[in-house]
Amino acid sequence: MTEAPVPGPVPRLELGEWRERYGVVAGITSRGDGVPFDLGLAGVEAPVGQVMDRWRQLRQSLPEFTGITFSRQVHGTELLWHEGGSGLVIHEGFDGHGTAVPRLLLTVSVADCIPVYLFDPVARRVALLHAGWRGVSAGILGKGIELLERHGSRVENMLVHCGVGICGLCYEVTSEVFAACGVAKPGGGKGGLDLRAVLAEQAAHRGVDSVSTSQFCTRHDGERFFSHRGSGGKDGRQVAYVGLLV
Repeated sequence: MTEAPVPGPVPRLELGEWRERYGVVAGITSRGDGVPFDLGLAGVEAPVGQVMDRWRQLRQSLPEFTGITFSRQVHGTELLWHEGGSGLVIHEGFDGHGTAVPRLLLTVSVADCIPVYLFDPVARRVALLHAGWRGVSAGILGKGIELLERHGSRVENMLVHCGVGICGLCYEVTSEVFAACGVAKPGGGKGGLDLRAVLAEQAAHRGVDSVSTSQFCTRHDGERFFSHRGSGGKDGRQVAYVGLLV
């Protein structure tokens, strides 16, 4: 299962099966044609005013949702649980969210790191995580699973999707990063680390039976997605999102 383009003025892709089968909207924005559809709040390339206009466009493109929640991420493992919300709310210092509230859209920004979508179709809970190597090594996926469990979910019912991010061929890191993520160190001191494969293994180890992975790489598919590595740190950000329709 992977993301497919959605028609409309906002460039984005979604997991169509989740929407059609479960009533869950899970997707990610993309670069788009012409002026890049940069949603990064750090102001690397696009002025903040333009970025906020694009956030409003994103909200308008998903009229089913009355609220959008976001946090300025810190590559940690702290997560928020939301009981409601309206408009655009921006938090500080969290790398993921969860909710059981319909029509509340959870978002994270990415440009190589992996957006991890968690959904329990039985208890109707969702979570969305921002997983770079620091988050992966610190167990952010396990924290996301535990967040849903504390709010009534069972791990055996969960679906996990490791979304659009950099692939193992493009993500060269040192042996220290391999060790931090619990992966055998490569020869020569460096190698390509597949974060999505690590996350999928962690999910299976925690008892998740259904794990899927996106086919897209932010660097390989740089004409479609923003890539921090591919741009030498100058690129913008896309936003991953998930929310319950009902």
